[in-house]
Amino acid sequence: MEPNNYISEDPAFNMKGILAGWLATVALLLKHWKQILLAAIIGGLIGFGYYLLSKPTYTARLTFVVEESKQSGGGMLSALAGQFGVDVGGMAGTSGVLAGDNVQELLKSRFLIKKVLLEKSPIDSSHSIADDYAIAYGWQTKWAEKSGIGPKNASFPIGAKHLSRIQDSLLQVIMVQILEKELTVNKPDKKLGFFELDITNKQELLSQTICLQLINEATLFYIDTKTRRLKINVERLQRKSDSLEYLLNRKTVSSLSANRDLLNVNPAFTTAGADVEISNRDKVILSTIYGEVVKNLEISKTALIQETPTVQLVDQPEMPLKKNKMEWWTIIGLGMLIGAFIVSGILVFSKSNRANKNSFK
Repeated sequence: MEPNNYISEDPAFNMKGILAGWLATVALLLKHWKQILLAAIIGGLIGFGYYLLSKPTYTARLTFVVEESKQSGGGMLSALAGQFGVDVGGMAGTSGVLAGDNVQELLKSRFLIKKVLLEKSPIDSSHSIADDYAIAYGWQTKWAEKSGIGPKNASFPIGAKHLSRIQDSLLQVIMVQILEKELTVNKPDKKLGFFELDITNKQELLSQTICLQLINEATLFYIDTKTRRLKINVERLQRKSDSLEYLLNRKTVSSLSANRDLLNVNPAFTTAGADVEISNRDKVILSTIYGEVVKNLEISKTALIQETPTVQLVDQPEMPLKKNKMEWWTIIGLGMLIGAFIVSGILVFSKSNRANKNSFK
């Protein structure tokens, strides 16, 4: 005898059966309303306890816009500078690591965050921002009590250039907390040049300070990087100009002295005016070179001004900052709903298991 192979059909859809199941579930929940109410009360009490124990956080928001240098005049400026042998176009490049949206990544760099954390704190002038940050999160006391760390390594001196291995490791903990949980940089509209910088912290004044100090350090670093080559060129030309000016002043004085001495020279000496002629010739040469150097210096200064970007703050974080904490009644309501839902789910699941066991008997 071969077994009969067949495919079982799905049961027909029965609306009455579904309604009956729902009514049975409602009846079950109404039957155990005391347990559900007790669970809701317990959940509400847990939510209220969480509200009392949790500390609010504060968000400092800053909006800024970066105005890049205008590159349309680069060709005319390069042509003008080319007449004097200066390649301004090569010095004022239009691309770089900080071009465009890379400003967002600059604000997230550990280098800048570390500089900000080692600056003076507004809460206590004897502390660094990193010290007060660790105090706000209760880390400094825990670190100081651990063996191998101690109070000395649990603090961070203001403006420290060199930190111990332990201090640097603890500072990394703070930076990771800021980068992963507290710092956000975004561009609300891709078509516009506006950026938003948000810092969320348990201490209101620290949120505002870190936000403002971070944008200040980023602005200085950004402008310095974009204009470094032009600044070096301007400084070099300025030093050459000062040296030539000093030599030209000395040569002017010596020329005047030689002309005065020429009036008292015996006419019998035919070469008496040679020194005067040489001195005047050197003065003319120095004057010509000095004039060209000054022209190149002014061209480079103009290029530096045009190539310097502007970081304009649109909105700055002002006290009081945005407070991030749910209302007490919201947390209590959520706790009651969660408690009632858990107990209801347990009751329904238990009934379903009993029904399945009975069907197999």
